[in-house]
Amino acid sequence: MTLLSVTDISTGYGPSIVNRNVSLTLDAREVITILGPNGAGKSTLLRTIVGLVKPRGGSVIVDGENLTGKAPDVLAKRGVVLVPEGRRIFADMTVEENLRLGAYARRDTETIEQDVLTMEAFFPILAVKRQQKGGSLSGGQQQMLAIARGLMARPRILLLDEPSLGLSPLLVKEIQAIILDIGARFGAAVLLVEQNAGLALSVATRGYLMQNGRIVTSGPISELKDMTLMRELYLGGMAEQAS
Repeated sequence: MTLLSVTDISTGYGPSIVNRNVSLTLDAREVITILGPNGAGKSTLLRTIVGLVKPRGGSVIVDGENLTGKAPDVLAKRGVVLVPEGRRIFADMTVEENLRLGAYARRDTETIEQDVLTMEAFFPILAVKRQQKGGSLSGGQQQMLAIARGLMARPRILLLDEPSLGLSPLLVKEIQAIILDIGARFGAAVLLVEQNAGLALSVATRGYLMQNGRIVTSGPISELKDMTLMRELYLGGMAEQAS
């Protein structure tokens, strides 16, 4: 079942066009990835989907409902949640307070309490650090907090923007396991933007390759790994390492 359908989306800042007629689909509980070099327009696309950037054309359909250009809080209430690049947790708030902020649009107080415990069980380090300031956490711990905060919104679609950025190889493996478990544990589909090709190729079933704001190819991960175009534009030697 198609949960998210992005069709011919074009976006920009001022006179500059960033995304040009971009289309993609995401099914329920599926993990897909958008690959491409820096400056390809990947993050802008995610920000457009969640309403942070207004599109200049095209449509964003979530479970049959046209949400094109709607405000971020409307998208969040429909279950479309972004975990932005750079974590962006609240450094002066505790881990617990950061988690509760993820549920700001919810009114089911008793369920929120249970979900805090669920996140602490899924990310055990957050239980240990519950009353510590977010800014005191390591980079990897902050990334886990950012993902947990996103999950606190009970998303149907979780958009992850560069979750492995700046993390050690060991922590990247932890993030990999977390992404693979999100669908089964929380029932959410995942749209992943990631520079780490090994991570992206290991968790996604399908992928889209962007260059200069356009989708230049797409398909199952098994096919993308073997595409000469993908190796030339983005992966280089990493394709061999990831296969």
